[in-house]
Formats: sequence, C-alpha cells, structure tokens
Amino acid sequence: MDRTRTTFLASLIVVGFGVLWGIYWLPLRQIDALGLVGPWGTVSIMMVAVLCLTPWGWWGRQALFVSHPMAIASLVLGGCSLMFYSLGLLYGRVAIIVILFYLTPIWSTLIGRYLMGWPITGARVAALLAGIAGLALMLGADGEVPLPQGLGEWLGLASGFAWAVASIGIKVKATAGPGESTFLFAVGALLGGLILAPVLAPVPNLAGLADPWAVALWVIATGVLWWAVSIVGLLWATTKLEPARVGILLMSEVLVSVISAALIAGELFTVTELIGGALVLVAGVLEFLPLRKRR
Repeated sequence: MDRTRTTFLASLIVVGFGVLWGIYWLPLRQIDALGLVGPWGTVSIMMVAVLCLTPWGWWGRQALFVSHPMAIASLVLGGCSLMFYSLGLLYGRVAIIVILFYLTPIWSTLIGRYLMGWPITGARVAALLAGIAGLALMLGADGEVPLPQGLGEWLGLASGFAWAVASIGIKVKATAGPGESTFLFAVGALLGGLILAPVLAPVPNLAGLADPWAVALWVIATGVLWWAVSIVGLLWATTKLEPARVGILLMSEVLVSVISAALIAGELFTVTELIGGALVLVAGVLEFLPLRKRR
C-alpha cells in the first residue's frame, strides 16, 4: 500500500473510532440500566477486553519484557485514565466529561515544562491560557467557584490528567507494538476498576438481573468493539500519521458526544459552557501546531 492510501486509511480509522468513542457513553449507561450498576459494568467490559487481548499480550511478551519500566507504568496508567473516563460518563454529564478529558494540553504543557524540561512555545502558552479559561467557564457556568461538581466531573478531570502523564511516558519510552500495548491498557483499566468498584457501588446481584443475556451481549460488544478493536486500530493509525493530524481528527469524538448527549439524553450546554468547551478545543488545536511547524 502506497503512502497516500495508508495515510488516508489511517485518517479514516482515527475519525471512525473517534465517532465510535463519541457514543461510548450509550453502552455504558445501557449496561448500568440493565442492572450491572456503576463501575461493575465497566469492570466486566474490561474483563472481556483483557480476555480478547491476551493472545496479543502473549505473542508480544518479549517486547513487553524488554520495555522500560516507565513505558509499562505509562501504559497501565493510560488504561486507568480511560477507566476514570468511563466512570465519569456514568456519573456526570457526557459533554462536560469529554471536554474535561480533552484538557490534556494544559497538563501535558505543564508536565513537559517542569518535569521534562521541554521548552514552551508561544502556541503552547496560548493553548495553556485557552484551556484554563475554558475550564473556568465550563465549571463556573452557574456562577459558582470553577471547581468540578460531583464525582463524575472529578473523574473526568482526573482522566485527562492521568492521560497526559501516561502519554508523555509512552512518547518517551514505549517501544512495544499496538497489540501488546492495548493489552496493557486493558489490564491497567481492569486494575483501576477493581480498586474503585468496591468503593463506589456494592457488588451487584447477578442472579437478580432481569435480562442477563442482554447484559452479556452489551458487555461483550463493548469490550470487543470499543476496547480490543478500536484501541488497537488507533494505536496502529498513530504510527502512520503526524501527531497533529491524529489529535485534531480525534476531536470528532467531542462533536459526536455533544450532539448525541443532547439528542438522546437531553443534556444541553449553556452558552457559557459552549464558549468554555470551544476554548478547550482551541487549546487542543494550538497544542499540535508546534509539532506541525517543526516538521
């Protein structure tokens, strides 16, 4: 396959899976409504994902064994960040949680500057200021102190921060392939879920589920499609595209999340929240401009 076709295919994969993750909240809430409440539904999804990805983990075990400890820890933390994100979608407003996750440019700029010693360009300063302003507008839209309100928003904020830390570690140290990396993602998410689940909700009574087959179908489909298939695809696509293009194309997730939550769940933005969310997206675009310029 020539480079142009590969680039087109990789771009299509990123946009497609971005759209898919934009409706990720739907199966999560459906599983919750069917009786596998709170984090236990997400833990079940992660169990399916780990089972599906175990062959890739086994085949790539040598690459994992020789990986830097920071790379292993970063991949596991990346999985934990997506577990926080999943739980945030259950306990908070979908669009707010998604945009809180996309505050990654704020955290990555600060971490890169003060922990890694990376220089801050003018575009990164602008991204930082836009992200902070957007965060303040979104969280203070009701005239309150601009802090997360409720468990869902705190989990959304934590997911973006954890992902920023993980992505820097992956960028600097990771050498494993997409399959084994996704396996570690799923393991990290499962471990994070097993730690949080008993704290957030009682163990569900599986015998009391009204429609266990429907629950099983949703859990299996979500574990396979959203985690096993899509993350492997995204990790492959990122090796074929510039980081700037990947980051911008993935913002299709934000658009689909906002529209789907408004149409299906009736979760509407206020004008102030819309302005704040737009600033966060602008921060994301500005974050990638220095990369393209350097190239």
